[in-house]
Amino acid sequence: MPINLNKFLFIIFVSFTLVACGGENGGAFQSAVSANGSTASATTAEQEVYEWKMITSWPKNLPALGTSPEYFADIVETMSNGRMKIRVYGANELVGGLEVFDAVSQGVAEIGHTGAYYWQGKIPGTPFFSSIPFGMTSYEQNAWLRFGGGNELWREIYASFNLIPVRGGNSGTQMFGWFNKEINSLSDLQGLKMRIPSLGGEVFRRAGGVPVTMQVSEVFTALQTGALDATEFVSPYNDLAAGYHTVADYYYYPGWHEPGSTLETLFNKERFEALPEDLQEILLAGAEVMNQALLDELMAKNNEALRTLVEDHGVEMRRLPDDVLIELRRLSGDVVQELAASDETTRRIYESWSSFRNGVMNYNSIAEEALIEARKLPLN
Repeated sequence: MPINLNKFLFIIFVSFTLVACGGENGGAFQSAVSANGSTASATTAEQEVYEWKMITSWPKNLPALGTSPEYFADIVETMSNGRMKIRVYGANELVGGLEVFDAVSQGVAEIGHTGAYYWQGKIPGTPFFSSIPFGMTSYEQNAWLRFGGGNELWREIYASFNLIPVRGGNSGTQMFGWFNKEINSLSDLQGLKMRIPSLGGEVFRRAGGVPVTMQVSEVFTALQTGALDATEFVSPYNDLAAGYHTVADYYYYPGWHEPGSTLETLFNKERFEALPEDLQEILLAGAEVMNQALLDELMAKNNEALRTLVEDHGVEMRRLPDDVLIELRRLSGDVVQELAASDETTRRIYESWSSFRNGVMNYNSIAEEALIEARKLPLN
């Protein structure tokens, strides 16, 4: 179900033209439950207004991650000339943040916004569709998904769960996280309790740490009470809003565990396919817009947020020592290889992902990486 760019641009043009010309639906809507299970209202036999629910894994007011679904809902309603209305629920408002996959699959809500790596217990290979330790950057990951075969594998695998996944944003390269203990060597990781999910958590465990899976809404209190020694989250913009600088002393980088985490927008497959074709395309186009907008917002806002954390709040920035990073990379390779060998489906995903990563790393060594190094050269 690839998105046709020309069709996408045509939909946007027609939608905004209709809005500019008035686009009146006229009269009062008569509510009814449509055949596909979603709430619909009709003014004529040809015109229906669909009222869908969208659930997320984030607090609703969390910058970028939490607010992007509202942006998605707004642009979909505009592009559809009011025929598709989406009500967004934050984590724990309708279901728990880690229940989004099942809830959308079962039709509790028609749309979800979450992270694929949360579902590794159901589908071992899902981290490849989100982020792999020492894996690909946001730009590289987006390219693999859209043009390197990733999307086709993703949708094939989710189809048996009555789901259609699409890209729903990307965090960019994250920070490693907030710590109440200094990390000067590998020994400092021993017994350290850290919220860190998915494969990053397994690597952290093998390095001697204690990984904890916990909803975002619970992390602040856990740091405050000492139930956690550390947490990863996203990057300065989100971390500042979460207030972690008030309950943790050190801010470590780089985010080796999530170098470019893709978020996912999930659609209930049965209900999506029952929609008129133009509304299907509008939903897919809206998800594409959100995918890029979320990454752009984080890139723009992280600069200011980092300055605020350091200059206004006195946060201590710390880089992980080289020996720690080298060992984490070695352990990451072991974990990824073991995951790839776990079943035939995961092996197929890994081979596609790994082949693309190797190629793009070779190219980027003479492109982005070379430019970044050149920008650092002294002028005299």
